[in-house]
Amino acid sequence: MNDTTMQSKTGHVAIDDKQPGAMLLSGSTITGDDIFNMKDENLGKIQDIMLDVEEGKIRYVVLATGGFMGMGDRLFAIPWKALKHDATNRRFLLDVEIDRLKKAPGFDKDQWPDMADPTWNSTVETFYTRN
Repeated sequence: MNDTTMQSKTGHVAIDDKQPGAMLLSGSTITGDDIFNMKDENLGKIQDIMLDVEEGKIRYVVLATGGFMGMGDRLFAIPWKALKHDATNRRFLLDVEIDRLKKAPGFDKDQWPDMADPTWNSTVETFYTRN
């Protein structure tokens, strides 16, 4: 690391405020982070991160809701671009009401969809981008 970055014990890498750039986060440190909506309601936790290896970017985070001790009753693929990082509270924000999330395309922990399927991808992207 150079003089403009510092890595914390949690895996967060802070870029010096005097330098252009953004905070970098280790994938393992955001797994387990909470996702809240704009009404400050806890929607669940990030269970996994899905990478698009061809494009070299995060495509989705997998949101686990409900359940017991981190084992979600239902999972949702949330497009990365639909999330906002709340660095102050070490969480992510998603602009979706709880009732709307209940209607989102979700899946069971034992039956994951083919996330590379263009039809499935379009359905999920459209759900989180329409107002």
